[in-house]
Amino acid sequence: MTATAVRADTVSAAAPRRRRRSLGWIAVVPLLAFTALAFGLPALAMLDGAFTVKDPATGATAYTADNLTASLRGAYLTALLGSVKLSAVSAALGALLGLPLAQAVVTSRFPALRQAVLTASGVLANFGGVPLAFAFVATLGNAGVLTRHLGLTDKGWDLYSFWGLVIVYLYFLIPLMVLTITPALEGLRTQWREAAQNNGATPAQYWRHVALPVLLPSLLGGLVLLFGSAFAAYATAAAMVGSSIPLVTLQIADAISGNVLVGQENVALALSLDMVLVAGLVMAVYLPLQRRSARWLA
Repeated sequence: MTATAVRADTVSAAAPRRRRRSLGWIAVVPLLAFTALAFGLPALAMLDGAFTVKDPATGATAYTADNLTASLRGAYLTALLGSVKLSAVSAALGALLGLPLAQAVVTSRFPALRQAVLTASGVLANFGGVPLAFAFVATLGNAGVLTRHLGLTDKGWDLYSFWGLVIVYLYFLIPLMVLTITPALEGLRTQWREAAQNNGATPAQYWRHVALPVLLPSLLGGLVLLFGSAFAAYATAAAMVGSSIPLVTLQIADAISGNVLVGQENVALALSLDMVLVAGLVMAVYLPLQRRSARWLA
């Protein structure tokens, strides 16, 4: 009788939990529906268009991989490789410059300064597009304030070049790196540094053998995040350099608008699919690194 009563109590206690769990799923339904509408339908339309070719003479459509093949040839391939190169260089420099800045913020003895830097980083990391391009053109463009006062044109400076675009991208990538790596730096325990010092390690040896191996997953994760952010940027490059620098986002815009060839809209969708695949590879690298760093710094 006692065992039967215990089982009855267990069943009666589990029933409300099951009801709460089912109600929780009902609450998630609007979010899932919104996600399906906002991301699922465009993704399906992109897939359908990327594999669809229309005959200009008869108007008939057929499913083929010609658009994907075209997106990996000629100017389109050059633009894709240009975007990868620009994103890789910008991400590497952003990570190298953002790490010491974040370390200075974490070790600062002035909480107000630290809070100000982190707040500014949160704002600057999301500052891009046409306003950012205009700010750099007015400052470092051919007729910019600093360009004229410092005589940069005579020294070979050109904002509308690959390295000029890298500098512009660093304006929002460095703050993004600061925001990304600061929690990991805060997770470095004081006991690790003290133990290294007690064993005769110099600061350089501590960073080489203790801190950097622990931070490596977070550093690589931040590098991948910066790469993805630079790879997807469009408005800043479009407002600054137009089509003078081959980038995949600019090629997509040109193909959709018909600036180069008419009827290349589906090639633009194929280029978008190429970008999605690159972004998928980026996330496939980033998520395991994030989980690994979380285990070390928890």
